[in-house]
Amino acid sequence: MGALHAPAPDKSISTPPGAADARFTLDASVQKTIERELRQGLFELESERILDINLNGEVWTKTGAMVAYTGQVKFFREKLLERGLGDLLKSAVGEEGVRLAKATGNGSEFCADTGKKITILQLQNEAVFVNGNDLLALEPTLQYDVQMTMEIATIAAGGLFNIRIEGTRLIAVTSHYDPLTLLVPSDTPATTDPNATVMWSGGLTPKFKTDMHLKTFIGRGSGESVQMAFQGDRFVVVQPYEEVLLQSTSN
Repeated sequence: MGALHAPAPDKSISTPPGAADARFTLDASVQKTIERELRQGLFELESERILDINLNGEVWTKTGAMVAYTGQVKFFREKLLERGLGDLLKSAVGEEGVRLAKATGNGSEFCADTGKKITILQLQNEAVFVNGNDLLALEPTLQYDVQMTMEIATIAAGGLFNIRIEGTRLIAVTSHYDPLTLLVPSDTPATTDPNATVMWSGGLTPKFKTDMHLKTFIGRGSGESVQMAFQGDRFVVVQPYEEVLLQSTSN
């Protein structure tokens, strides 16, 4: 029997004392996280949590969503009267609402929202409702309207404002973790937690209801259960997270 030999050391993962590990050098970090110059459309995902807007004109984004930009870009807040008296009244109801910022110019604007996952959607002469917390960006040619839900139950749940968007352009929507889409047959209603509801079809009109027996199982922010009931052969999107805080108009 021949002599036993120890296996040769794996030099691919061995670093001599004092030598730099190529995996962790500054150059390696830069190459791993460097901006990707895809330039394939107006909206691109730099990562699943950072939106790159290839700006050549103007775009609407959630106020406070810009984390960086390159090129010549200017930002303007949406004025209270820019969209009429109705939106002024909605903003005057309280500190919470939906405010957008207009970016104009030529360059790249990078947007994010508290590390939430971003989904880009191409509307094709369609309408959707998006929770006021979850709209990140939209093209300016889309028609949008901030709608206020008046039921006292929704105030208790923290979900007061939604945005109806209609047209044929791109929008970017955020969610905590991976969203789930529920198909809603006309004969089978779907019920969701308002704080976990991200988006739903423009043809659906949810009804809000409370269930005192469930207490805080759904709708943690209140002492009773607040629910959204959908019915009408469309879809509703939820996230595995209850997001209570809305964007403040004072931002």
